[in-house]
Amino acid sequence: MDQDQKKVRVAEVAASKLSDGIVLGVGTGSTVNKFLEIANLSQFRLKGVVSSSNATTEILRNQNIFAEEPNAFDLIDLYIDGADESTIHGHLIKGGGGALTREKILAQYAREFICIIDDSKLVDVLGAFPLPIEVIPMASSLVAKRMISLGGQPQLREGFITDNGNLILDVYNLKILNPIEMEVVINQIPGVVTAGIFGKRGADKLLIAYADSIKEIGINV
Repeated sequence: MDQDQKKVRVAEVAASKLSDGIVLGVGTGSTVNKFLEIANLSQFRLKGVVSSSNATTEILRNQNIFAEEPNAFDLIDLYIDGADESTIHGHLIKGGGGALTREKILAQYAREFICIIDDSKLVDVLGAFPLPIEVIPMASSLVAKRMISLGGQPQLREGFITDNGNLILDVYNLKILNPIEMEVVINQIPGVVTAGIFGKRGADKLLIAYADSIKEIGINV
């Protein structure tokens, strides 16, 4: 089974978690796109749908689904999103698609966060995937220098502007042994909007697609 087939399988399982009457949060990326293809959200009587990016909002619009702002709700009942890396403990690196800040906001709003990945994304230690950091443009040099001091090798994501009008620094070769601690340290650097470490608020449940099965892991976070 190739990676695309795994995405389809895990998306099918994620779609089975939907029910009427909920506020649904939807993330960004290729696995989430498969979920949206398969789920057919219009068949559910959803209380509302919240999107993490302009790209996802456009996909929803093409399905005649209006994405609302999270401020319209007290909480999101279920948030479904992918990840660039995940540990078995539900700590994640997200932001390969550049939507990390809005994704982090939706995760914080969510009563339950289900992360859908294939087994290639599962790691023992975060950091093989370059860590995205959303930064205010005037602070990009400052943040880059601080990340070098933390042992990383930052590169500006060329030609990319986030939906919030900011830049992304992708930090290579940063071994993240303590995701919660590293998340706090990076987020305290002036000019950082947020780091793509989801440690303090990681996934509540992992759905992992393997070649011959889907493994579901519940996590206390």
